[in-house]
Amino acid sequence: MIKYIEKYPIPSLIFFVIIMLGFTIDAIPVSIMEARNFISAREMLTDDNWILTTMNGEARYEKPPLPTWITAFFGYIFGITSVLALRWPALLFLASIGVSVYLLSKKLELSKTHSLINGFIALTSFYAIGITIEAPWDIYTHGFMIMALYQLFILFKEQKTSIVRSLLFVLFLAGSVLSKGPVSLYVLFLPFVISYGIAFRFKGNVLHFLKLFSLLVFGIVLGGWWYFHVRVADPETFARIATRETSNWGSYNVRPFYYYWSFFVQSGLWTIPAFISLLYPYLKSRVSDLKAYKFSFFWTILAVILLSIIPEKKSRYLMPVLIPLAINIGFYIDYLIREFKNLKDKKETFPVYFQFGLIATVASVFWIIGFFSSDVLHGIALVRFIITGILLFGIGLLLFKNLRSKNVKSLFYLSIAFMLTVGFVALPIAKVHTQANYKSVSDLKSNDTPLYGLGYVAPEVIYDYGDKIPDIRTEEGFTLPFENTFFLLTDEPKPEAFEELSDYYTIEFVETYDLNTPEEGGKGYKKRLVNQLYKLSRK
Repeated sequence: MIKYIEKYPIPSLIFFVIIMLGFTIDAIPVSIMEARNFISAREMLTDDNWILTTMNGEARYEKPPLPTWITAFFGYIFGITSVLALRWPALLFLASIGVSVYLLSKKLELSKTHSLINGFIALTSFYAIGITIEAPWDIYTHGFMIMALYQLFILFKEQKTSIVRSLLFVLFLAGSVLSKGPVSLYVLFLPFVISYGIAFRFKGNVLHFLKLFSLLVFGIVLGGWWYFHVRVADPETFARIATRETSNWGSYNVRPFYYYWSFFVQSGLWTIPAFISLLYPYLKSRVSDLKAYKFSFFWTILAVILLSIIPEKKSRYLMPVLIPLAINIGFYIDYLIREFKNLKDKKETFPVYFQFGLIATVASVFWIIGFFSSDVLHGIALVRFIITGILLFGIGLLLFKNLRSKNVKSLFYLSIAFMLTVGFVALPIAKVHTQANYKSVSDLKSNDTPLYGLGYVAPEVIYDYGDKIPDIRTEEGFTLPFENTFFLLTDEPKPEAFEELSDYYTIEFVETYDLNTPEEGGKGYKKRLVNQLYKLSRK
């Protein structure tokens, strides 16, 4: 099997993502960032708001539209209510990152096997997967950027600007800018260029670099056309949103400079190898290509430093760092494949035994969870759990066996199989852990009575409903619906507002709608997903 995977590396990377998550990722509830993207995509299809994008009928210019266009296309083909279909574009961009890492590694003159390992590490890093749900715009902008950087690496290396490479560089760069503005230019492009200069030295005449700079400017301008258009078409709204967004950089979610310096834990499964791969004095004499290792090392470190400079910090902003870090980790894994059987020093062998021994232990004892979940494991969920338990137990045993024989390549691919099993077989079991009070707002869609909101309604709730939920409260007061009877949704009691509305309507509490899957007080429970429904009838 390993030989077959290594023989067809690019299809292997793509099919890995499709099999791991392509049929099961809808088991995870829609996140707030996803909901915003899905709502805007829905309103593109229903209201033709393709350029001046909206969310719940109001201007939504915080993010560029390219990811939403792609999402809308999949929604048009497969149905805008299919969460699985709407998540497929992000998964395909995740796969593209794995493929791009593989291709870039090949251009670094690493072996085919080494390059494939780098690709798999990128695909199985924790936040690389998590970002497809938590912040889908990021996977697009960084996916396009790594494609652009692959072309730029070739342009640097060949010292000539061929038409095809130049065109691809410009298009991918524009795609990145049109996905999330200059974010990826700052956190991926800039450290990439600096690191290339450190590791390989820039070669070529002045004219060559002037051409490259012209391509860079052209790509940024091409990707920035939407910003210019919105600035002209709706200047007041654009200026208000831009002011709010830029002010957040220095006043919202402000964290200390060192906040990101545990960044390697975001690689999840590869946390220990990630840490060791960053020990430059230790690894520099053990890698297969020092220049390539120096390039990935500085690319990773500089990206973290640049992120650390920005006062606003969130864990998900680290996702692009995982791309060069995957290449960095690959050097350590490649070293272990070549030399682990010859290592005698316990300082070198212990981390390896701990890394793969931990995965083997988790896989082997997974079935024990069943004793604590027997009350919710029934029917197909029980079947899935049994299959998962058997598969993971088998993977655990094989991990222990290969750990004993010091076969690191098999240990690596068994770890990949562990991730594949969890995603393809185990993930849907999450659906059974739904609290008793869960109630979907989409149930109201079949009712002929119109639905309005009073104040804030969470994007997840609006997406779940399947249509706009207009807010009757404005800065000037209330905009009363023309219907004599309507439903009103509110996320918290508003006695003053209801007192004023009671002059015109009879107000009747109907029930509470709760989109939370965890129990109240549990991890992941969000108050914004709880709403009270009232029925208002004109007096």
